[in-house]
Amino acid sequence: MTETISFSLFADLGARHVSTLRAALRLFCEKGYFNTSVHEIVAAGGVSVGFAYHHFTDKAGIARAVYDHLLERMNALLNDIEATHDGAQDRCAAVVRMLFELTEAEPEAMEFIIHARHREFLPSEKSICSTSAFVRMRRFVADGILTGEIKPMDPVVAGALVYGAAIRMVCLRLDGLVPQPVGDYYDELWQNTWAALTTHRGLVSSGSE
Repeated sequence: MTETISFSLFADLGARHVSTLRAALRLFCEKGYFNTSVHEIVAAGGVSVGFAYHHFTDKAGIARAVYDHLLERMNALLNDIEATHDGAQDRCAAVVRMLFELTEAEPEAMEFIIHARHREFLPSEKSICSTSAFVRMRRFVADGILTGEIKPMDPVVAGALVYGAAIRMVCLRLDGLVPQPVGDYYDELWQNTWAALTTHRGLVSSGSE
């Protein structure tokens, strides 16, 4: 992968907000939402209990702030992808690069996005796959079918082909089952992914020249 993304988590917040949300993110990933208390979050974040309750109301408010800011940052990255890449192939490839780079740069954020069962503790929120960021990712695929870049197929199947293997690689990396950075697998994975979506490209193996 030759391109890199610029990703600053909670970039628009003050220092104490950042400390609180980063501490919560780390503890939610390590212990789970239900096994984490507000007092543990404020202790890890170096802020007062009063600050946490004043700005976030309760633990669910902290979790919602983490969730909202992560999706907001993903949407900002997708805005950049949409503005700087033309066509389904380039946009979808950039999304896969984004997912891989976030996995290495912000593994706890990716852990929270992919593994956390958000609706168990944020019941009013949409499932992660129904959020605007993931809907936009699927739209890049659907647009490719409409323009003929992707061969005719059910958009649901096409979306699974485009992102399914990449997200599985992310999960394996987060679980410690892939020892190398996932970016090391990007070229082979993406070439074979795109080959499955078109009618004129052969599959590529790690031994291919």
